[in-house]
Amino acid sequence: MTKANYRIVESTFEYVLIEDLGPWDRNPTVTNAAEEVVADMLPVLNGRRLDYIDSAGDRATILIEDGKFAGFAPI
Repeated sequence: MTKANYRIVESTFEYVLIEDLGPWDRNPTVTNAAEEVVADMLPVLNGRRLDYIDSAGDRATILIEDGKFAGFAPI
């Protein structure tokens, strides 16, 4: 299975911001592959928030509880 294609746009003391790059006819969106994205990004986060720019260009937060994907929240 192919993974979501994204890049780190910004990294601050509070959050890491990633951007969904696609192409979505070959890769799942960050939204649709959130569990895998969280697993991939967890070592980088060090307790920081994970924000993302989705395939529509909207920014949101990926919620993480106990090291696992727990939903989405608006910023």
